[in-house]
Amino acid sequence: MKKIIDLNTYTKILKLALPAIAGLSTQMIVSLVDTAMVGRLDNAAYALAAMGLGVLATWAIVSFFSSLATGTHVLIAHNNGAKEYHSCGKVLDSSIILGFSVGLIVSLVFVVFSSTIANFFAADYTVGKLAGDYLFYRFLGIPFFLITVSFRGFYFGIGNTKVFMFSGIIVNVLNIIFNYIFIYGGFGIKPMGLAGAGLGSTLATVCDALYYFIVALYSGLRPKYNLFKYIIPDKQILKKILSISLPVSFQNIFILLGFLSFIAITGLIGTEEQAASQLVISSLFVSIMPCFGFGIAAQTLVATAIGDNDIKAAKHFGNETSKIATIYTIFVGIIFTLIPDQFLLIITTNRELIAVAIPALKIAGFGQIFYAIGVVLSNGLQAKGNSLFVMIAEVIMNCLIFVPAGYYFGVYLGYGLKGAWATLPVYVIIYSTAIFVKFNFGDWSKAKSVI
Repeated sequence: MKKIIDLNTYTKILKLALPAIAGLSTQMIVSLVDTAMVGRLDNAAYALAAMGLGVLATWAIVSFFSSLATGTHVLIAHNNGAKEYHSCGKVLDSSIILGFSVGLIVSLVFVVFSSTIANFFAADYTVGKLAGDYLFYRFLGIPFFLITVSFRGFYFGIGNTKVFMFSGIIVNVLNIIFNYIFIYGGFGIKPMGLAGAGLGSTLATVCDALYYFIVALYSGLRPKYNLFKYIIPDKQILKKILSISLPVSFQNIFILLGFLSFIAITGLIGTEEQAASQLVISSLFVSIMPCFGFGIAAQTLVATAIGDNDIKAAKHFGNETSKIATIYTIFVGIIFTLIPDQFLLIITTNRELIAVAIPALKIAGFGQIFYAIGVVLSNGLQAKGNSLFVMIAEVIMNCLIFVPAGYYFGVYLGYGLKGAWATLPVYVIIYSTAIFVKFNFGDWSKAKSVI
């Protein structure tokens, strides 16, 4: 009987996780392809270092606001589990209005200060100039990105991750095409180098927002969930979205600022070391993106079970999802340990950078094995209203342990890139342990009150 139950559990998990992973994997592929394109420019070392800063700076800003998806996701999953279907449409409408309004303001501010942000984190003038040009174009797409964030939260919440999968495939194919055209030039457009990667990504984001609107308008879900009926956002819903999302926002910003600071620290070791760190981070997308897909599945299943007043099922889904995700990260860790050079050749043909990156990738490959537990169960904790705990745990482990330790061992003690990256497994293991204990032994009595 237990095997049948487990089989049903894994079927539900994979039914949600696999399309989400497919969608996220297209982002991973685009990241690798973008890095490969930039890695083949004449000034590859400078361009890769600048791209590392640019990508992390963009994520730091966007991720602060993209957590609106978490609040939207959790509320819709709870309401869907409780069979309050019309409430789901009200949540989506309020989320879209909030996201687009915030996005316009944020885009305007950060476009103006894109060069200032880049030069603050860059140790080299050329790296700062290239990163500033990239950020200028990337920040233009923020309002459209936050529209897609609201739609993702809705479809994740009702358990339809296939829409996100097709979105990821379509928009990221367009991303690759646009980036190739603008980076190298084509159709009468002059080559823009790294700045072209920023412009191409923004145009693809605009297409993504249009895709979600078209699907929502012409799908059979519109009448069931009462979509696009509310032009004025509901204040109570906005309050609930923000109460769930804001701790996640600060968590995301501290994670990415932490890694941005870490990249800046590797720049103090050397430009090649900074470029090599970008290669390692791009490689880690192979592990991180699928883990996020499993996290999406866990969040949907945990929140839906809570909405249905089944706490036992909520804990079961969270733990079983983390087990499947860990099996995957073990497989990735074996690849990073045994054939790191062959994997890095996918990203760049620069043998000198590969040689510098290999030891760091092996260390990161070990650390990421334990990341699955932290990612999956943190999503489960957010589904039960423990976003603040997850944020505090991440801030302490990332910004107060990982980054200072990276500087201490890598720069101060002079152990170089290996010394800096050796602090990653320590950070990941401690964080994942804290999340595991809170999820399995914390108080679940107030989980239902999130709705």
